[in-house]
Amino acid sequence: MVIIGAEAQALAVAWQIYLITHRAIDLGYSGLALFLPGLLFILPSGHVADRFDRRQVILVCYSVQVFCSIALFLFAWQHIQRILPIYAVLFLIGSGRAFSGPASSALIPHLVPEEHFVNAVTWGATMFQIATITGPALGGILFTLPLHDRIAGAPIVYLFTLVTLIWFLVLIASLSVRPGRMEHRAFSMNVILAGFRYVRRTPVLFGSISLDLFAVLLGGAVALMPIFAQDILHAGARGLGMLRAAPAAGALVVSFYLAWRPIRHRAGVLMFVCVAIFGAATILFGISKSMVWSMLALFVVGASDMVSVVIRSSILQLATPPEMRGRVSAVNSLFLGGSNELGEFESGLTAQWWGAVRAVIYGGIGSMMITGIWGVLFPELRQADQLTSQALLNAEALQAAQEIRQL
Repeated sequence: MVIIGAEAQALAVAWQIYLITHRAIDLGYSGLALFLPGLLFILPSGHVADRFDRRQVILVCYSVQVFCSIALFLFAWQHIQRILPIYAVLFLIGSGRAFSGPASSALIPHLVPEEHFVNAVTWGATMFQIATITGPALGGILFTLPLHDRIAGAPIVYLFTLVTLIWFLVLIASLSVRPGRMEHRAFSMNVILAGFRYVRRTPVLFGSISLDLFAVLLGGAVALMPIFAQDILHAGARGLGMLRAAPAAGALVVSFYLAWRPIRHRAGVLMFVCVAIFGAATILFGISKSMVWSMLALFVVGASDMVSVVIRSSILQLATPPEMRGRVSAVNSLFLGGSNELGEFESGLTAQWWGAVRAVIYGGIGSMMITGIWGVLFPELRQADQLTSQALLNAEALQAAQEIRQL
């Protein structure tokens, strides 16, 4: 439910910013505001996730999100025509995500037995995609409801998000799982840098998260969707909701298939193929002038990305020792933020230079090129077969973990 609220809020923020400025670069700055906290807090956030009760960390972070949604509501309710306050709130939201992301990711293996982990990741991603479909569509509908002027548009969306956040806090508080501290060593540079060292020395892990970083950084078109909806496809706010929901619809279909037929062999090759398809579908979206073709292209974008998400998420947890999952997840969060939020800034900047259509097309071409390069640079990832800790935590990875523990 909280993802539905977050996606609806993201749509409202993007639409509100674009209505105020009508500049692509300002949409890009919103992604930068969300990304910077992940860069600034990557070291302490991973250590916090391994040092403290991960459930409590999540509660604190989402409590901050509640206050942020209240602030966005007040800005919209008062019809503020300045975007700097909005960016400040987005920075706080990004700060909460910087700490909650590693804690949430590292908590999952404590909830699910290993033999069901990949399937649990698939079902978790399925629920995420259902929310990602529902959120933008619902946000677009709420944004256009004929309500009183003070509450119509963005304010009603932010109120809805606030309700979902409060409900999420209630559910997290009811969890009985308390894994406690996994890392007992005090704060030091060796401890907080352990995640970076482990990722760097584990090619299958480093290759998977860096492939996603550069492919989505170049090929992501989410930040430019308000431009396509308003100026190219002439579909308005509801059309924007449909465009935002299309990738999630594709991901949902694939996630149901993967839940029925889990990935058992040749995971590495499958990941490379799907990232290449992601780039090709992004190009199709860029050249499309039809709402139907645009949604179809985005459907394929989401479907191909879903396979990559399941494989990468499984590798992240299964190829990492339990006591280091928070710090490794923090590194992954930085890469993920780079691909998503920083990718939005990159999209806005290139669209300001070349126009939205060329920015998306060139980005799709770049994603396909990265896929080929990474296939050569990371043969260990290309040769990855089964998604199990036994297969992924090989002797080299175990030795790296042992040496890092002794630092």
